[in-house]
Amino acid sequence: MRPRKRAAFTLLLVSIFIMACATTARCEETLPDSTYQETYDEFQVDSGLPEEEIAEPEYPRGRVIAVLDQTQEETEFSGGNFNTSIQMLEVLILNGAHTGKTVQAQYMLNYGFSDKYEYTRLSKGDEVLLYLQENEQGVIEIAYVAEIVRDKYLLYLVIGFMLALLAVGRLKGLKAIISLILTALAVIYILIPAILNGWDPVKISVLMCILIIAVTLLIISGFNKKTLSAIIGTAGGVLIAGIIALIVGSAAKLTGFGDDESQMLMYIPQNITFDFRGLLFAGILIGTMGATMDVGMSIASAMHEIKENSPNIKTSALFKAGMNVGRDAMATMSNTLILAYAGGSLHLMLLLMAYETPFTHIINWDMIASEVLRSIAGSIGIIFAIPITALASVLIEKYEKKDPRFYGRSYRY
Repeated sequence: MRPRKRAAFTLLLVSIFIMACATTARCEETLPDSTYQETYDEFQVDSGLPEEEIAEPEYPRGRVIAVLDQTQEETEFSGGNFNTSIQMLEVLILNGAHTGKTVQAQYMLNYGFSDKYEYTRLSKGDEVLLYLQENEQGVIEIAYVAEIVRDKYLLYLVIGFMLALLAVGRLKGLKAIISLILTALAVIYILIPAILNGWDPVKISVLMCILIIAVTLLIISGFNKKTLSAIIGTAGGVLIAGIIALIVGSAAKLTGFGDDESQMLMYIPQNITFDFRGLLFAGILIGTMGATMDVGMSIASAMHEIKENSPNIKTSALFKAGMNVGRDAMATMSNTLILAYAGGSLHLMLLLMAYETPFTHIINWDMIASEVLRSIAGSIGIIFAIPITALASVLIEKYEKKDPRFYGRSYRY
């Protein structure tokens, strides 16, 4: 009966999670669907052109069937030569209103100060995304390559990742895939729509993180004391990271408005005033969650094994063992988090080093200070998750030993 109870409870939680995704329609009632159209109409009026003369561009897929011409221009600069390569292509349109037609499209590559990007030239058989602009009669007047089609290669990568999870993890790998899919659905269909519709990013991110942590760990490990300890420790560590981010961010007067993407949010068609500091907080919570779950589950699992092999172990000794496991994981997980943020800022660091920007100037930039806050607050959250998980594990063991009915049979390992 116990496995059935666990399976039923886990299935119930997954069902609740999916139903929560379905309720995101409630987040969409504040913004009318005509917002974008109104913005576009205003653009037409401001442009001074009749409405019928301005056609919305199309972005269909196409396949290169011939390279018609290829030219290269070179501009001299003090630091070297700037190369611009232009290809004229004959492209077969694969979808949309002009399916089956061929167009001549221009593809421009800016090589910058290097000639190491010849591999980005297009050749026969390559698939591209086209930008097409029509006239009043529906005839294509402008055509150029907007992007190279890359989604199929990313799909192959995702499939390979899932196959690797299944090959190595088997049932655990399948559970990991399910939890990843549910996490992605939660972020895409709950968190982002809620923020876009004006919900407080701090509150919604806290609720989402707790929900994702609980569902993920229950799917992967089942409904037991080990999972409960990991949930408590992970949630505690993530919340501490968020609190530190709020306190330090407020004291340092960080705006969360330091990068280009944040500034572009000022011009989205939904006409929303964002809480950028709250968005910074939400990003820190989400970025910290994965590494903190890893630490929490590692400690809880190790303490479970120790308790199974040494049923009479003292509470203090069990706690000490959990702390020792956490210390081993702490350094690697903190490095993982910091290096992940550093890797994302590699181009910026190269730029600053190349121009010999003073350190005091760099560290006080809003964008740089925000990235430092992300990595350090997340690492502190991981550190605090260690004692919280260890303490939760020993307390659960202690209270169940006093009264086994307190947790019930389904909580046993």
